[in-house]
Amino acid sequence: MIKKNMKTLLLTSIIALLPMIVGIVLWNKLPDPLATHFNFNGKPDGYTSKWMTVFIIPLFLVLVEWVSALFTVHSPKAEHISNKIFTLVLWIIPCVSLMMMITIYGYALGLKINMVTMANVFMGTLLLVIGNYLPKTRQNYVIGIKLPWTLDDEENWNKTHRFASRVWIIVGVVILVASILNNLSMVIAFILVIAATIVPMIYSFIFYKNKKRCRK
Repeated sequence: MIKKNMKTLLLTSIIALLPMIVGIVLWNKLPDPLATHFNFNGKPDGYTSKWMTVFIIPLFLVLVEWVSALFTVHSPKAEHISNKIFTLVLWIIPCVSLMMMITIYGYALGLKINMVTMANVFMGTLLLVIGNYLPKTRQNYVIGIKLPWTLDDEENWNKTHRFASRVWIIVGVVILVASILNNLSMVIAFILVIAATIVPMIYSFIFYKNKKRCRK
């Protein structure tokens, strides 16, 4: 699978490293240290040296991407992971890298970037994209609602992921619209994401219990 998608893997790795080049170009304009962590109100509460921020963060993210790719192809039931799903996995890290470093550099340069809105828009978009792919996933250990009863029962897996898809898409749209129109609180967005994760798990457990009861 990696050989088949090597071009995509290399392309996404290069994109994830682009902030490093930007950081080098902006080096003399960037303060040291740089604000690299922000609280739920979008205020900085953690700082990292300029050298670590510009070089180590992008390199670490690329390392995470390669480890994720290797884990995906060597995970149980890896043969169930379609090429589209694997491509989705590869594109998550470069998107995270770009969003994170744009936020860090933008704040350092004094640009009027709403950290909370950026984070929420990213979360909402991610929910929409993954939610669209959930019904197309087969049983695997990488993407999806990976519970003992979903991994053991294909019917449970399929019904759970069709349900989860609707939930994730709805929540993604709500977060996106509320963030753009009303500057949604990150705390509320975080609660919505947790709910979008837990509700399908409850659904799958109820389905499992009902099916087990019918067999008796």
